[in-house]
Amino acid sequence: MSVLWITNAHIIDPASKRDEKGSLFVRNGILVASLSAAEKKSSKKIDAKGLIACPGLVDIHVHFREPGQGHKETIGTGSRAAAAGGFTTVVCMPNTSPPADNTGTIQFIKDAIERDAVIKVLPTGCITVGMKGQALAPIGSLKRAGVVAITDDGDCVQSNEVMRRAAEYAKMFNLPLMDHCQDSSMTQGSVMNEGIMSTRLGLRGWPNAAEDLIVSRNLILSKYTGAHIHLQHISSAYSVELIRLHKKEKIKVTSEATPHHIALTDEALSSYDTALKMNPPLRTEADRKAIIEGLRDGTIDCISTDHAPHTDYEKDREFDYAPNGILGLETALAVCLDILVKKNKFSLSKVIGLMTHKPAAILGLNAGTLAVGAPADICLFDPTEKWTYDAKKGFSKSVNSPWHNSSFVGKTKMTIVDGKVVYSSGKILA
Repeated sequence: MSVLWITNAHIIDPASKRDEKGSLFVRNGILVASLSAAEKKSSKKIDAKGLIACPGLVDIHVHFREPGQGHKETIGTGSRAAAAGGFTTVVCMPNTSPPADNTGTIQFIKDAIERDAVIKVLPTGCITVGMKGQALAPIGSLKRAGVVAITDDGDCVQSNEVMRRAAEYAKMFNLPLMDHCQDSSMTQGSVMNEGIMSTRLGLRGWPNAAEDLIVSRNLILSKYTGAHIHLQHISSAYSVELIRLHKKEKIKVTSEATPHHIALTDEALSSYDTALKMNPPLRTEADRKAIIEGLRDGTIDCISTDHAPHTDYEKDREFDYAPNGILGLETALAVCLDILVKKNKFSLSKVIGLMTHKPAAILGLNAGTLAVGAPADICLFDPTEKWTYDAKKGFSKSVNSPWHNSSFVGKTKMTIVDGKVVYSSGKILA
């Protein structure tokens, strides 16, 4: 019997409205109300004095690049980066090589997870064959193979008719439909937000309307079909307002925001740093503030990193030709503590909720709580520790982070999955 006893912790579990000093007890990977005296005597004891104990963080939007792009990241390296950031459950996107549009590829991914992952990694499947936006992938077969959602993330389904049919099938099989909202006819050759900064830098602009139009389309289709559509990485102020208006009708739409879109704006691109090139692009200060307010009032449901690794030689190119995407897992908690708690006066419980039970609820995952009977997935972090992030010494295979050499306050000290310590004080133990 495996028994764990965490003492002297400040326990914050928004799902069960727990915010108090106390202990956590684990028996055979499950949280329990208490341990017997004999069990306490034989338990592995962790003194969490000065630390916050919260549910293991949940990220429903990461790219682990396997199969086919292992030079950027693998399920093994990506899961280690996640563990170092306090994440115990992540959901990986299907834009691999080949795309995860069939049961064989899903099984390959599940085998790699079983073999290499140190945390819980869950697969998604494609909406369309080859992510080409034309023919629907075998959604029922993908569900039976174990996907937790379908998405063509990285590409947006441009055909309204194809998206409608996808929504109908997704509802039939009780799968959330996640969409990367981008009208590609408006973004050909675009590399950054369309506005004053793109004009100054001489770079092709990417209008907010390209996102707003598809967000509108998906809101309408969700109402029309009754399907649950999840809007990925919202970046536009008007998209936030559209979601807010439609949520009053109680349609089945959820959405997410990323740490980089709440922390950074297009003004950071003045040096043409490709580490800041992403899709959707960094927007204006007005957009950034609107996203924060959307998180505050519940319009935006959760925070996801969109962790997107690329090699240094891929990113070290002219801005126009560098790929989109940044790392996010090892810095997400610290960025959110800084931007939301310190600078925007969110409660710590609110932010933890946005990174735990809220994303878990969107996909119906058994995660994000410290309630008795739940899996013992736990993050211990020091909210006062000062540290500097060195992407080159991180656990990801890639280093494309805009926060390389940035200083933060608040650091993950230990990550526990099913009662087993997988990360502690800078080291992977699994």
